[in-house]
Amino acid sequence: MNTTTLKPHQKELFGHPIGLYVLFFTEMWERFSYYGMRAILVIYMIAKATSENGPGLGWTKVEALKLYGWYVMLVYVVSIPGGIIADRYLGQKKAVMLGASILVLGHSILAIDAEWAFFTGLGLIILGVGFLKPNISTMVGGLYKKGDIRRDKGFSIFYIGINLGSLLATSLIGLVVAKWGWHAGFGMAGIAMLFGLMVYIWGQKYIAHVGNKPTEAQKKDDISFKQLFVDLINSPLQFTIFLILAALSIYAGYTFEGIDHWAYGLLFLFLSIVTGMLMMIYKNLESQVEKDRFLVLLLSFLIVIVFWGAFEQAGGLMSIYTEEKTNRFLFGYEIPTPMFQGLNAGFILLLAVPIANWWAKRKLKGKEASSLFKMAVGTIIMGLGFVFMVFAVRDYETYGKSAMIWLVLAYLFHTIGELSSSPVSLSFITKLAPVKYASLMMGVYFAATGLGGKVAGILGEKSAKYGDYTIFAGITIFTVAFGLLVIAFLKPLKRLTHGAEDDEHELDETELLEDNEGFEIEKFEE
Repeated sequence: MNTTTLKPHQKELFGHPIGLYVLFFTEMWERFSYYGMRAILVIYMIAKATSENGPGLGWTKVEALKLYGWYVMLVYVVSIPGGIIADRYLGQKKAVMLGASILVLGHSILAIDAEWAFFTGLGLIILGVGFLKPNISTMVGGLYKKGDIRRDKGFSIFYIGINLGSLLATSLIGLVVAKWGWHAGFGMAGIAMLFGLMVYIWGQKYIAHVGNKPTEAQKKDDISFKQLFVDLINSPLQFTIFLILAALSIYAGYTFEGIDHWAYGLLFLFLSIVTGMLMMIYKNLESQVEKDRFLVLLLSFLIVIVFWGAFEQAGGLMSIYTEEKTNRFLFGYEIPTPMFQGLNAGFILLLAVPIANWWAKRKLKGKEASSLFKMAVGTIIMGLGFVFMVFAVRDYETYGKSAMIWLVLAYLFHTIGELSSSPVSLSFITKLAPVKYASLMMGVYFAATGLGGKVAGILGEKSAKYGDYTIFAGITIFTVAFGLLVIAFLKPLKRLTHGAEDDEHELDETELLEDNEGFEIEKFEE
């Protein structure tokens, strides 16, 4: 293959566009900063003034898990406006640049030892991730043409970048905190994000064809969100549903106990607005095929909420359990708690490619390997990982400490489930999302991930009342039952996708060499 005549964005490395690796390393450093901070966030909040790593906030576990739930949720819910602004105004490329810059500022402020800096830094990180996260994932999908079977593998490679950053962060952050204190760990996250921004700026020529600012012609063809809500008001049935949801949202917020009841009211009101917007998008879709695919996409978001509602226990309840109830001594050395969160990332680096190849070979052999099937199976496997946390609790109740092996096995099952589900769900959106709302639907996906994080925080809070055993066993039972239910309805759900995944194949050399100037995700969706 003659590559000398290719433009930078057309060149490939190891069978994939070079742009994939630019996005890979940008995301790697962004995830280093995020997971590094996440690994110490909850234990910093519950640490007392006499903590050996310096004074923490001294909050109760319930208070810490409450904030953790809100933080994880908002980090991803802000992806919705981040996706809208990219779709309508900036383009994905500039949105990622803006998000990365805000993240550098947010992590840097978090390194300041002051309460105002703590909340300001978290707020900026929420805003930065909202701009970066949905749009960089959309750009990954835009690197591949419709029907290119490499797309799922590309997302899996991209996913390795996410977890390489996580592994590096969780391996180092505990050591940094142990030697220099909490805020040195937060500062380290800011330096990592600066590296990510530098990589992204350097690699612009390799992603010149994706994520560009929408043209005036594209804007004219698009339906404005203002018009969506005008249509909503003019649609009696949909508007009535919206008003009922909005009223219930405001009422429901005040039924929650605690000072954050107003936040629940705002959250439910926001979700009502999103629901109204999604109803009008569905109504305005031109064909029944698009409408059917849109419904399946919304169902996949429910699977995402269930999956991450269980999985995000890693940064909350499981983190506290590791800190307080696990025997962390190995050969006389006490392993820092943040390092255990690195197990997930380490297993991903070992297993990501083998699992992706196993699913790809299964699909090529004509066996069941649809995205919905993978997501359901992944949810079941991840849920089974909490069986080992049940064993850990029994260990603790018998001996006063639980063995590390239970955590290792739990993270192993969580990882296998994640690799079967999460990269596929990202790719699934690029296959089924309506053309005009590609980034928005990616934003809704990350919002669903955030809602899962909020569910995780609520479950963690409930452990104070019901106990760890009940929470871990309940998660196992529910996730397995839910995954089996999705599999039971798999055939009718697949029919509603109208063969969106049936035409995937290896592209030939002519197709790969084709000039794709301006080629983006909007170009390869039906």
